[in-house]
Amino acid sequence: MTDPKKTGRMSRRNLILMAGAGTLMASIAPGLLKVEAANASETSNITPDAALQKLMDGNRRYIQQKRTFPDQSRSRILELAKGQHPFAIVLGCSDSRVAPEILFDQGLGDLFEIRVAGNVLDNVVLGSIEYAAAELGVPLLVVLGHERCGAVKAALDGKPVPGHIGSLVAAIKPAVYATKGQLGDAWDNAVRANVKMSVNKLKALSPILAKAVKAGTLKVVGARYDIDSGEVEVIA
Repeated sequence: MTDPKKTGRMSRRNLILMAGAGTLMASIAPGLLKVEAANASETSNITPDAALQKLMDGNRRYIQQKRTFPDQSRSRILELAKGQHPFAIVLGCSDSRVAPEILFDQGLGDLFEIRVAGNVLDNVVLGSIEYAAAELGVPLLVVLGHERCGAVKAALDGKPVPGHIGSLVAAIKPAVYATKGQLGDAWDNAVRANVKMSVNKLKALSPILAKAVKAGTLKVVGARYDIDSGEVEVIA
């Protein structure tokens, strides 16, 4: 049979423990909120060079299997419900192996992504990029190609393709022509050239982006993701 006195002592002990836990959480919570506020401020006011460094630091964590999975908490979801402040635009390939948030170790609201096979440009893609740069004030634009890109391989092979896939191939063909006869791996040469051509097109075709680059508020770089190692290399 349960001893009432003993039960009473246990209840009081539980109450004391609960009160202590509440006090501890009350002391920790303000600190957590300050950290989240600092992170939000850092993201919205980050410079182009700092934004690039933040991406590369995240990629290093990814390679070393030391990912921190930032900005994925419930509080982050609630914060983003009020508006977004991404620190980088990523024009990447639709390839399922090249997910920017994962390979850069970022979270919700950090990256403004446009993904299309072969990371090619058209008016819709360009408009999406201009929106992020002009309306959201994003300081960094990364064109992210990757090793063994299937769309680039299709352009390199030059074989007939069905449906609208031909539009992708046609967009990448200039990179194939530009690298024809170069030393090294023809496929990877075309991947790199495709990235560099997109970077040049972005600066040349968009007055909005060109103005931001000239003002120093936007940095445009080209990068290549290595599927074997997981490393992102800035190439333009």
